[in-house]
Amino acid sequence: MSLSTIDPPKALSVEALTKAYHGRSVVGPLDFSLMPGTVTGLLGGNGAGKTTTIGMIMGLIEPTLGSIQVFGHDMARERHRALGRMNFESPYVDLPHRLTVRQNLRVFGLLYNVADLEHKIETLADELALRDFLDRPTGRLSAGQKTRAAIAKSLLNDPKLLLLDEPTASLDPDTADWVRTRLQQHSQHNNCAILLASHNMAEVERLCERVLMLKAGKLVDDDSPTKLIARYGRTSLEEVFLDIARGHALASAS
Repeated sequence: MSLSTIDPPKALSVEALTKAYHGRSVVGPLDFSLMPGTVTGLLGGNGAGKTTTIGMIMGLIEPTLGSIQVFGHDMARERHRALGRMNFESPYVDLPHRLTVRQNLRVFGLLYNVADLEHKIETLADELALRDFLDRPTGRLSAGQKTRAAIAKSLLNDPKLLLLDEPTASLDPDTADWVRTRLQQHSQHNNCAILLASHNMAEVERLCERVLMLKAGKLVDDDSPTKLIARYGRTSLEEVFLDIARGHALASAS
């Protein structure tokens, strides 16, 4: 077999992934994979299992069943080989408030063993417009400033797999657009796979070439935004989302 016919390694591969509490399944079984350089949306209503799924991929929640591989490394046995190539951002997970933004970036940079850390912090400060509050305690930042600091943390190690949970929640439209552009650039320039959980359908349509639709922990559809909109006979991804969330999907798609 020639090298040209060998499939490129998957950034993420999830097989039969399941999480149950007290014998009741809340997620799964899920099967999907992400290729490097792709942006995939993970959509579903509150309680659909998005955050639990991301938590299992990160290794923060132990799956009940199934397997997770990141660049071929089994997260149950070789997590240490994969974590350095991953990162995560959510406005619902605060950086330590008493540390300045610079101090937070130093701490996480050391944890990720980032080479030439001070130069990396300075570069991110310029790219993400952190200069005005780089030495301010994180707890005294506005919502938009906290998000920019958290994005900087998530890009410190130049991740090849980036997990995002509502990255632009509570941001004004201008700041949110700026954040989306920066994430899009990172994916393209670093061949990074991004898994994006979001309730902002316009954001998903803009960033994602593929969407995974969850309902009650189950994967109910998987396709591009354009094909999903056509399949359900709708004019926007938000209408598709509402159909699935309200149980109208089968009628709409028929």
